[in-house]
Amino acid sequence: MLKTRFTETFGIQHPIVQGGMQWVGTADLVSAVANAGALGFITALTQPTPEALSKEIARCREMTDKPFGVNLTILPALKPPPYAEYRQAIIDAGIRIVETAGNNPQEHIDEFKKHGIKVIHKCVAVRHALKAEKLGVDAVSIDGFECAGHPGEDDVPGLILIPATANKLKIPMIASGGFGDARGLVAALALGADGVNMGTRFMCTKESPIHQNIKEQIVANTERDTDLIFRTLRNTSRVARNAVSQEVVSIEAQGNATIQDLAPLVSGQRGKVVYQEGDPNHGVWSAGQVQGLIDDIPAVGELVARIVRDAEQIISGRLQGMLVK
Repeated sequence: MLKTRFTETFGIQHPIVQGGMQWVGTADLVSAVANAGALGFITALTQPTPEALSKEIARCREMTDKPFGVNLTILPALKPPPYAEYRQAIIDAGIRIVETAGNNPQEHIDEFKKHGIKVIHKCVAVRHALKAEKLGVDAVSIDGFECAGHPGEDDVPGLILIPATANKLKIPMIASGGFGDARGLVAALALGADGVNMGTRFMCTKESPIHQNIKEQIVANTERDTDLIFRTLRNTSRVARNAVSQEVVSIEAQGNATIQDLAPLVSGQRGKVVYQEGDPNHGVWSAGQVQGLIDDIPAVGELVARIVRDAEQIISGRLQGMLVK
């Protein structure tokens, strides 16, 4: 068994996390992750209302008695969701672990801490991780350039970002972006992380709530099958390469594209339909470069057990065998 500061702080068995993913982080996947001894997060804003979130938390508790958390992502919007109400639903449900992401989470951290809730904040730069530490979070998730979703604008890959953050951070840190197997877990631990966060890899499991066609597309894709969109808007997002993402890249390449120009193509609802109906070209959908390391669709329990077993073998076998006395 692998014991780290992260497993001890958050009371989980394995140093593996399934972070919040829009349209994916539901009770079906999260309970399977928890039952496997890892830490999963229900994505709050996947639920249409705070009341629906309360019901999803209750549904997850019916499927597991292990620790799990809720992700609350705070993003700028013309009509922001009722964040305070979602936050209160999390508190009222007795959730003990929250993952925050996006804009400054200070208001939410303060309220969560009043109720004894541990907070992990997702960051894409060393300076952001240090700021989160000052805000009082219990751990950070540091996202390298390889990650799906929003990698920030610095373009620093995990091989540099993880140890650079570990050099300066005092609280536990999990590494995100490009992780999908035991080799990645061992590498992250060697670089100074206390565990790994996997998104795309957990999307491609039996319990993942997305359409089988999309899981099979992830298996078929290589590490080259992603696009970076919104680069010209300085809101970079890594998505699976498809007809829509290529059109977005083409429009941006012409210069002066606005979010209004791109909105019909990048609608979140179109991405939701991708996951529901299984047409990988219906809209943009998040996937990381780790697609190139994914070649099967296992059950979550099988995946976690395999990663931990193989990591232990790498550490005690191959790496140990390299030591010469």
